[in-house]
Amino acid sequence: MSRPRALRPLPGGTVPTTAMVMAAGLGKRMRPLTATRPKPLIEVAGKPLIDHVFDRLRAAGIGRAVVNVHYLADTLEAHLADRYPDMEIVISDERGRLMETGGGLVQARGLLGDGPVLVVNSDNLWLDGPIDAIRLLASRWDDAAMDALLLMVPLARAHNHGGQGDFHLAADGRITRRRRAGTVAPFCYTGIQMLHPRLIADWPEGPFSTNLFWDRAMAAGRAYGQVHQGLWFDVGTPGAIRRTEMLLADG
Repeated sequence: MSRPRALRPLPGGTVPTTAMVMAAGLGKRMRPLTATRPKPLIEVAGKPLIDHVFDRLRAAGIGRAVVNVHYLADTLEAHLADRYPDMEIVISDERGRLMETGGGLVQARGLLGDGPVLVVNSDNLWLDGPIDAIRLLASRWDDAAMDALLLMVPLARAHNHGGQGDFHLAADGRITRRRRAGTVAPFCYTGIQMLHPRLIADWPEGPFSTNLFWDRAMAAGRAYGQVHQGLWFDVGTPGAIRRTEMLLADG
């Protein structure tokens, strides 16, 4: 693993050079499998979840990853050490306090550079459609108009996902939240997004969710969505592992 280096902003449409992989969670829904290993190291189709993510990052040409760690952090760091010699991997250490997704971005802010970054949860698995999903996000990115661009999947294609959807998508690509409790929104967030670090500002003390930053971007009309063209799986529970493997085996 390397020391952080200075980064420059990228022009719109370019795949980010840096990704942040969210890997610090406790994995409570995945118990008992997470009793002895962190959730990113739970295997699906013969490979740890975080390795599936790194496969996609490398395929898209991303050469640098910031990974936050907390639960069983030593185990996760040992797994990543020297595993990807073609990538620079930098650890954002949350051993002292789990910061949640928004707080994790704040703690890693100095490692992310000043241009748009890819932010990926380590507990989902996706297959690309006709276009690589990461490159699709990059091609859609408009730095003058956007602070956040979320990859979304139609609720009907959100495998293993038991929720009622997260967002509505306007004709111009802007997103708004599910309107009220008990209703359904047509799109689910996949855990994959492009985000500009300028959005990481005026944060509260302690742990908090990225929802705070998204709400600000939506209020300013600067939060957009892109529909994923391939397959996506929510791998949050032990039962979801078997269902995901069966669907993958069926093609």
